[in-house]
Amino acid sequence: MARAGKILTWLVVLGVGLGCAVYVVFQLPVFGGRFEGARLERMRQSPQYHDGRFDNTPRSPGGFALVETIRKYSEGQVREPTFEVPVMAMPPAALLEPVRPGLRLWWLGHASTLVEIDGVRLMTDPVLSERASPFAFAGPKRLHPSPLALEALTHIDAVVISHDHFDHLDMATIEHLADGGTHFYVGLGVGAHLERWKVPAAQIHEMDWWEQADIKGVRIHCTPARHYSGRRRMDNSTLWASWMIRGPGHSVYYSGDTGYSPHFAEIRRRLGAPELTLMKVGAYGEPKPWIDIHMDPESAVRAQGDLGGSVLLPLHWATFNLAYHAWDEPIRRTLAAAPALDVKVITPRLGERYEAGEDFVNTAWYEAPYPG
Repeated sequence: MARAGKILTWLVVLGVGLGCAVYVVFQLPVFGGRFEGARLERMRQSPQYHDGRFDNTPRSPGGFALVETIRKYSEGQVREPTFEVPVMAMPPAALLEPVRPGLRLWWLGHASTLVEIDGVRLMTDPVLSERASPFAFAGPKRLHPSPLALEALTHIDAVVISHDHFDHLDMATIEHLADGGTHFYVGLGVGAHLERWKVPAAQIHEMDWWEQADIKGVRIHCTPARHYSGRRRMDNSTLWASWMIRGPGHSVYYSGDTGYSPHFAEIRRRLGAPELTLMKVGAYGEPKPWIDIHMDPESAVRAQGDLGGSVLLPLHWATFNLAYHAWDEPIRRTLAAAPALDVKVITPRLGERYEAGEDFVNTAWYEAPYPG
């Protein structure tokens, strides 16, 4: 009995120590800020805020198929490239030049893009760190170099952030951009993270769905998505979003992470069809509620049809090993589904420029071995 009592005591001490360690870790700046005061009151006024958290409309199903997920991970798909992913390095001097009229884009990997639209230079979910993780020593590592080094990021007018997960909101990249005067357009609550990272309040624009803001003649619309949020845990503490960006002559829609739902058709009805769509196609699966908040490639093509977009650029694949499908499956399934709905898909290499109005030739760079 005495020995059992000692073991129990040590287990309690160990548990308390572990709990304290976790608490201390979660206080690190990388896990973001807290929600209080006027910010919290505004969050509570959102139609998406219910019972102390944000939710989808209609609400997402609960539960998570852990056993099915583990089984999927053990099926042996090739989740990382077996060859060097071709990357077209972008010259740092390119960002020193004034933004020319028109619409052009560079895919930097995962959901990160650099867009020039009607005189404004902006980025979507910029993550240029080596890992999509709160820690530099662990977590999903990039499968290829970034086409543009973090220190070369300059003269970026605006950033839109879809949600606060680590593969979409990177503290190091945000801090670097903030020092250059970049403005950040984020869902409700996400501004607390940016404030924790010393981003000036004047550069933070927190928005609810269907709100809008202007920068240098370009209008940024915060639009719905179907996902979840939380940096410390999956608590839906901040609002996720997609984004419609409209200038005088061109338009871009960025889906963020999302499941398929009628919100795509509603965005078109309210704001019109986009010229270029940046659509999430990777990190999907059948276990519920995963498919409810991470649509598959066929659903992405269907969403493009709902939006009426002219050109689809598939995102959220090829950069981080975050799913249990093969790394190249998203692009293959997207291309296979596109003809039936007459959807035009472009497949730029990392760092390759796409310019609206110019012919773009797709290359199957994801094939092994890539001929170069």
